[in-house]
Amino acid sequence: MGMGAVAASREDEEAKKMEAGGDTIGKNLDAGALFVLQSKGSWLHCGYHLTTSIVAPPLLSLPFAFAALGWTAGIICLVIGAAVTFYSYNLISRVLEHHAQQGRRQLRFRDMATDILGPGWGKYYIGPIQFLVCFGAVIACILLAGQSMKAIYLLANPGGTIKLYVFVAIFGVFMMILAQLPSFHSLRHVNLISLLLCLAYSFCAVAGSIYLGNSDKAPPKDYSITGDAKNRVFGVFNAIAVIATTYGNGIIPEIQATVAAPVTGKMFRGLCLCYAVVITTFFSVAISGYWAVGNQAQGTLLSNFMVDGAAVIPEWLLLITQLFTLLQLSAVGVVYLQPTNEVLEGLFSDAKQGQYAARNVVPRLASRTVAVAAATTVAAMVPFFGDMNSLIGAFGFLPLDFAVPAVFYNVTFKPSKKGFVFWLNTTIAVVFSALAVIASVAAVRQIALDAKTYKLFANV
Repeated sequence: MGMGAVAASREDEEAKKMEAGGDTIGKNLDAGALFVLQSKGSWLHCGYHLTTSIVAPPLLSLPFAFAALGWTAGIICLVIGAAVTFYSYNLISRVLEHHAQQGRRQLRFRDMATDILGPGWGKYYIGPIQFLVCFGAVIACILLAGQSMKAIYLLANPGGTIKLYVFVAIFGVFMMILAQLPSFHSLRHVNLISLLLCLAYSFCAVAGSIYLGNSDKAPPKDYSITGDAKNRVFGVFNAIAVIATTYGNGIIPEIQATVAAPVTGKMFRGLCLCYAVVITTFFSVAISGYWAVGNQAQGTLLSNFMVDGAAVIPEWLLLITQLFTLLQLSAVGVVYLQPTNEVLEGLFSDAKQGQYAARNVVPRLASRTVAVAAATTVAAMVPFFGDMNSLIGAFGFLPLDFAVPAVFYNVTFKPSKKGFVFWLNTTIAVVFSALAVIASVAAVRQIALDAKTYKLFANV
C-alpha cells in the first residue's frame, strides 16, 4: 500500500473518530471539547474565525505604534510581525496535522503543550497564559465597545452626561446574550459578518485619515520621535508590544479543532484568507493614519478624529466608523470567550448527556452569564485597562504566537541541527522570548507612570 493510501486511511479513521466523539491525546473527550470545539467547519469557516481573532479594532492603534518607531522601523516591524506570525501559525497547524494523522488529535493549546513538552507545561504555563490573554481580550473588547458607544452618544448629544460605565454595562448585557451561542462552530456566520465589518471600518479609517491629512484641522506633520533617550527606548518596546498584540491570536489549536476531519491543508487556506485581510487593513490603516497625524497619534486613531469633543472629519464618517467598530467588537469578544466557555463546559456539563439536555443547558447559561458579568465589571471598574492589555500582550501574545510554535515544531519534527529550519525556529524562539521579557518590563513601567491618573469607574 502506498504512502498516499496510508495517509488517506488515517484521515478517514480520524474523521470517524471525531464524529463519534473519540479521544484526543489518549483521553476521552470531555464536555468542553465535545460541545464547544465541535469539528464541523470548512476551511472558509476557519478563515472567518482567524480573521475575527486577528483583524480586530486594536489595529487602529498601529499609527500610535508608528509614532514611537518612525516610518522605517514601523514598516519593518509590521512586515516582520506579519511574516513571523503567518509562519508560526503554519508551524502550529503542521504540528497539529502530524499528531492528528497519528491518531492523537490535539484540540487545545494546553493539549499540545501537555503532549509535546509534558504535563507541567500545559498545566502551569501554556494553559494559564492562554486563559489570561483570552479573558483579557474579552475585558478589552467590552471596554472598547463602551468607549465606542459613548463616542456615538456624544456625537449625537454633545455635552451628554451619561458615564462610560453605563455604556460598558449595556454592552456587557448584549455580550451575555451573544455568549450563549453553544459552540465555536456556531459563530461561523457571525464571524463572516465580522470579516466584512473589519474591512468596512478599516476603509473608513483610511478615508478619515486622508480627509484629515489634507485638511487645515490636521496637526503639523511631524514624524520625529519625541522624548529623551530613555523614553524613546521604552517607547520602542511598548510599540512592539502593541504590534504583537495586534497580530496576536493565542487560539490557533482551538480554531483548527473546529475544522471537520481530515484537517490537512485546511488551516493553510484559512490563514491565506485571513492574511489577505490582514495585509489590506493593517498596512493601509497604519500608513494612512501615521501620515495624517504623525507623532501626535493617540492610543487609537479614532481619538485623533475628535478634538475637544468635536469631529475633525465628516461627522457621518466618524459615526459609521465607530458603529462598525462597535459591532465587530461583539464578535471578537465572543471568539475570545471560547476558551473560557470550553473550560466552564468541561467543569459543569456532562458529556454523556446531550448538548441541549436541561442538565447541560442550565449550567451553561449560568456559567457563561457569570463569566461575561465578571469581565464587564472589570471593564467598568478599570477603564485604564489599555495599559494592562499592553502587559498581557507582551507577556502573553509574544511567547504564545511567536516563540512557542517554533519550539513545538522543533521538538515534534526534530529537524537537523545543521539545517536552516532548525536554526530559523531557534532564532525566532530566542529573539521573541527576549522581546517578551523586555516588552513586559516596558509595559510595567508604563503602568507605574500612569498609576497616578488611575481611578476606579473613571469616565474616560
